[in-house]
Amino acid sequence: MSPINATQQSLHGITVLELGSTVAGPFCGRLLADFGAKVIKVEPPDGDPVRSMGKRKDGVSLYAASIFRNKTLLSIDLRILEGREIAKKLALKADIVIENFKPGTLEKWGLGYEDLRKENPGLIMVRISGFGQDGPYKDRAGYGVICEAMSGLRHLTGDPDRPPGRIAVSMTDYITGLYAAYGAMNALIVRGKTGMGQCIDAALYECAFSFMEPWISAYDKLGHIANRCGSRLPESTPNNLYPTQDGQHIHITAMADSVFTRLCNSMNRPKLLQDERYRTAISRGQHFESLDHEIGLWTGSHTLEEIETILQSANVPAMRIYTIEDIFNDPHYEARGSIQHVADEQLGSVAMAEVVPRLSATPGKIKHTGGWVGESTRATLSAELGLSDTELDRLESQGVIYDRSEAKRPHF
Repeated sequence: MSPINATQQSLHGITVLELGSTVAGPFCGRLLADFGAKVIKVEPPDGDPVRSMGKRKDGVSLYAASIFRNKTLLSIDLRILEGREIAKKLALKADIVIENFKPGTLEKWGLGYEDLRKENPGLIMVRISGFGQDGPYKDRAGYGVICEAMSGLRHLTGDPDRPPGRIAVSMTDYITGLYAAYGAMNALIVRGKTGMGQCIDAALYECAFSFMEPWISAYDKLGHIANRCGSRLPESTPNNLYPTQDGQHIHITAMADSVFTRLCNSMNRPKLLQDERYRTAISRGQHFESLDHEIGLWTGSHTLEEIETILQSANVPAMRIYTIEDIFNDPHYEARGSIQHVADEQLGSVAMAEVVPRLSATPGKIKHTGGWVGESTRATLSAELGLSDTELDRLESQGVIYDRSEAKRPHF
């Protein structure tokens, strides 16, 4: 068995062509780039739509600086035939292609999986779409939150007396991007054994639906329709958000018998342990309202800091609800380097989440932030496809490609 080369990341030598846009596709590509894959991202001349999302500093997208990190940025107009021909040449040299166009679009362009695998049988194509590559809904338009609505997750989000809420990030896109990267890793393992690639069908609604796991069989066997429960996790008690004397909240999770015992002792309420309603995890779940009331009375008589100190001393899992400001000021985040400040040509430096998970021998690394639209178009097409300066000049003058220059840097 060969020793691990710690100087090389786990995906060193893997080339990825990212044709995906917005969040799910670029997040999948970012995960692969973080671990050393050469990710060539193709954007239209006016930039990926994600550059218009999130906050901006001096006209520069802060979101793009993070989600496009570690990537090589090209700008090719895929609406033009010659642009698609360039993309095909890049795909035929790639190990992985990531795309999230409407199903059938790549086939119309001659870039479908069956077209490409004839010349590149080892190609792995990651296809991200709202509703999958087949089925009666495949042609529907579907962003992450739309497919989240269909998945059942949205129905469970929020308080029971209000319409469904949402998490203020593109959660289903992130779930799907993560599954898509996981699929690509599985396909790479199989290719290493067989030499053959395959196609990964990652549907937004389906990836989100997989998180409904506890409620699928519950409906099948019991007809139970799960509903919104606010801050409480149903069938897991105590596992809820409780008020404190100073008007704040703390989340306490103590459903296991041993942890519940420690909680009751911390509350100086050992009699709760003898109450038949609370003797087992199942019975506690059946009587969550009365138990949550008891715990809320106790937390409401102490400040947040007092509750945290008591429960930490008793080794009871509990935590205040952090804001992003809390995170930036937290010593544990700082000690582990969970937030990295990365040098950036446009922003000076920009903070972003450290690469996860942490590999002991071949860890991921943030090499650079996401930059300008088309900042590496000419250099990459010259290196990858051998295009001459004369040919690149022609392609740029005809609008097939766009290359960023000092004189025409866009604010994206």
